[in-house]
Amino acid sequence: MKALKSALAAATFLATAGMASATDLEVTHWWTSGGEAAAVKVFADAFNASGNNWVDGAIAGGGNARPIIISRITGGDPMGATQLNTGRDAEDLIQAGLMTDLTELAEKEGWADFIRPSKLLDSCKFEGKIYCVPVNIHSFQWMWLNRSVYESNGLAVPGNWSDFVSSASALREKGVIPLAVGGEPWQINGMAGVFMVALGGVDLYKAINVEKSADAAGGAEMTKVFEAIAAARGMVDDGFVGRAWNDAANMVITGKAGAQIMGDWAQGEFSVAGLTAGKEYDCLPGLGVHPVLDTGGDAFFFPKPAGDKPDVVKAQLEMASLLVSKQVQVDFNLKKGSLPIRGDIDLAAANGCMQKGLKILEKPENILPSGEQAWSSDTQGQMEDLWVEFFNDPDMSVADAQGRYVEIIKTAN
Repeated sequence: MKALKSALAAATFLATAGMASATDLEVTHWWTSGGEAAAVKVFADAFNASGNNWVDGAIAGGGNARPIIISRITGGDPMGATQLNTGRDAEDLIQAGLMTDLTELAEKEGWADFIRPSKLLDSCKFEGKIYCVPVNIHSFQWMWLNRSVYESNGLAVPGNWSDFVSSASALREKGVIPLAVGGEPWQINGMAGVFMVALGGVDLYKAINVEKSADAAGGAEMTKVFEAIAAARGMVDDGFVGRAWNDAANMVITGKAGAQIMGDWAQGEFSVAGLTAGKEYDCLPGLGVHPVLDTGGDAFFFPKPAGDKPDVVKAQLEMASLLVSKQVQVDFNLKKGSLPIRGDIDLAAANGCMQKGLKILEKPENILPSGEQAWSSDTQGQMEDLWVEFFNDPDMSVADAQGRYVEIIKTAN
């Protein structure tokens, strides 16, 4: 009996000690759609299993979330961790000394040995130190199609952008919206980047996004991109203005629309709806013309806590380690529809569209920088404003819009 009491006392002590060491960490992010919520739960469950406590701080919409996140950090009310895009979103915050340095952890765990492509980790560096954890590879370079919409109307499922354009009027006659679009600025801007690769070519994309060439921005190949965006206006419905991306994806899922140009995060919505790649829906990387990926994605940053809080920093480092761990990477990305940042994990369970993406990643020449990696937040904002105005205003000519685009590239950083 005495031994039993001693064992119970020891167990109670250990449980109490475990509870005492648990740390609450508020995590802000903009993953609020069905597929995104299922994916972020993987992170939350893993962190909670470590003995800490994930305090969810979801904010709908990246455009809404970013200014709130930045305002809180600069205003002295930092969260424990926050999602931002892999790129230059947090550049000013890092320069101001407001982010936790993850370099020692990254070197200890050998992140540089397994994170690929290497530019993902490079995007987390400032003056040689690492300040964020890339958690996935996302690319905007995809088109998603509802196969049954075409098949039930006696149309061939498009294999590329030209096929899609050719079938658009027939689809419209059948009462189906050809192209589901959300009118938020980042969506229109992202769609323009897809057209830049598919219709202008990889060399054009690199000339503008890597070399910052104003001549390329004003050239004939870029004119094709503006013309395609103008033509796409006639393929959408009147309700696109302000529509959320996942609502546009749902139009394709439910057969109200034939296709959507959207990043691979849309795949999470198809998965939640119970649809199977290659059966109910199809995917066209690079619009079926140039199968490449612009490898942006999501990353987590860890703002320095207000005051001396070593327990918070410890929890931040534990979370950072978990985010790149093998099983968490597998489970998260299968839910999210994105590609993992590790090249040493088994993704045999990945569906046909994810397998297409993994195949593309095997060749370095297929990997392009994302807009978040190429441009400052200010330049991205200018581009978004222009593309939205052009898409919304049929009276704005291609020549006028392209001229303004050239001026943006001339002064871009």
